[in-house]
Amino acid sequence: MNTKIAFCVALRASSSLLGIARKRSLLSLLSSVLLSAFCLSTYGQKPNCYRITFSDKNNSPYSINRPEEYLSPRAIAKRERFNIPITEQDLPVNPQYIEAILNFSYEPSQIISKSKWDNSVVIFYIETENCHNIIAEMINNLSFVIDTLPVAYYQLPIGSTPYTTYQQLSNIIKNTSCTDYDYGVGIENIDIHKGQFLHKAGFCGENMLICALDVGWDGFDTISYFQHLFQNGQLLGTRDLIPDIGNVFIGHGHGTGVTSQIVSAIEGKFVGTAPKANYFFIRSDDPWNEQLVEEDFWAYAAEIADSLGADVVTSSVGYIYFDYEWQNIYAQADNNGTASIASRAASVLAQKGVIVVQGAGNSGLDSWRSFVRPADAFNILAVGNVNKDGDVSPTSSYGPLPDGRIKPDVASVGWKNWCVWTGGQIIQNGGYGGSSAAAPNIAGLSACLWQALPQYSSLEIMQLIREYSDSYDNPNDRTGYGIPNFYQCYLDHAVSVPENKMSSFTVYPNPTSGELRITNYKLQITNVEVFDVFGKNQMVEGKRQKAGNILDISYLPAGIYIVKITANGHIYSRKIVKY
Repeated sequence: MNTKIAFCVALRASSSLLGIARKRSLLSLLSSVLLSAFCLSTYGQKPNCYRITFSDKNNSPYSINRPEEYLSPRAIAKRERFNIPITEQDLPVNPQYIEAILNFSYEPSQIISKSKWDNSVVIFYIETENCHNIIAEMINNLSFVIDTLPVAYYQLPIGSTPYTTYQQLSNIIKNTSCTDYDYGVGIENIDIHKGQFLHKAGFCGENMLICALDVGWDGFDTISYFQHLFQNGQLLGTRDLIPDIGNVFIGHGHGTGVTSQIVSAIEGKFVGTAPKANYFFIRSDDPWNEQLVEEDFWAYAAEIADSLGADVVTSSVGYIYFDYEWQNIYAQADNNGTASIASRAASVLAQKGVIVVQGAGNSGLDSWRSFVRPADAFNILAVGNVNKDGDVSPTSSYGPLPDGRIKPDVASVGWKNWCVWTGGQIIQNGGYGGSSAAAPNIAGLSACLWQALPQYSSLEIMQLIREYSDSYDNPNDRTGYGIPNFYQCYLDHAVSVPENKMSSFTVYPNPTSGELRITNYKLQITNVEVFDVFGKNQMVEGKRQKAGNILDISYLPAGIYIVKITANGHIYSRKIVKY
């Protein structure tokens, strides 16, 4: 374990943001001597953590008629808004069943993970010698236990806290309106999607909740660049699911780097994709081990995000191989969206009214080549990796999935991208980067787009993002449907305004900061008016200069407007955006 800790420290000191969707691949950077010593000390361990799956939720003390006992008001409101039913699937695992398995033997034990959607728990035994016999007896003697699976080996004291809730922040949100940001180097992460124009139209993620799942946010709470999140109450809280750690701000800096691409609001230096959104951080990934149980933690984290009422979940961790050979139970054919508990949870989460964004993986140069789990889930956005010019990173994982589904769904900048690292410095990834960095860009802009288009469901927003990608009509195995244009998607769906498409008129620039030019080659313009989307005339007398057909709308607030042009007795309309 000390070897792995030392490696993580060396990684932070010597590297820019590495896309480490699976940490085990990073161990190949160690010397063969250290790696051999590490393997000898780990692969021989026997399991002492088991996933126990239950048959039902009979006689549960919970009820679908009392969802406030396990879902937040925000989550319940979302279900009502999109007509998403609350079913037995949403009920927590039956506490009577949990008590029964804890009391089944005299071996000290405790629950370290739960999944109500999978109807399972993970139980830890302090001893390893008798674990297998206890589990075998349990499945033979308890009628409600239908399956068991070894998922981890841990050295933990019984009674250690399996997770900690960190909630020092106020729930009072102090969001302010977007500004005309000077993005600094951050423009290289966002311009490829025209996301800056979405911001200028007034959508920077206000009142949207993004839950980030990662391996740790080392130093995040002390970096000056992020203090606005604490001061404004935008960081609503954190949750650490890894046993016996209890603080997401220590242990690993991967989350610090990738999350900075969403949250940063450093004028002139680095502005992220959703600087005004609200956040919740969940550590679902072990900083020092790579074990099958982490897929259970991912599923648990997804359920927590749902219960909080999250709008977007962004995940820059994923799984292929594990440190113990007895945990490597999946082949490429199992990338089917159903084999892994994490993939099943991601699919369910998308059905619960959440936009799910997952890094696709960084196996383009190794023998696996395909995706990490849960990028194989249904109805989520798996994100591939390109640079600011749209060139595919050599490490980006290849599609499609074994069942023929197009993956990745879309792509974003994760190669030679910019981020804020654990020491507070703004750095550019000097290597190949990864989908870990690409996913948060899509997540932040997805939140802004959904803020702008609240009439659509999460599934509809994700489909629109695919449809507004540059390879939608001809998807490929590296970027899927391609690079999304979030701003064009917004323009085409914000309001439904009939426009006369005659080429006689050109109204430009669009979007504009205050001045419009109207060119006309055939018709005589007799009147120009500007209306808001509610049909109210916003034209101020004397603002239009007839010479040169220049229209001054600098006095109008940011938003969408309709320019109506009267010429030769006919009225022509154009939809424009003022930022």
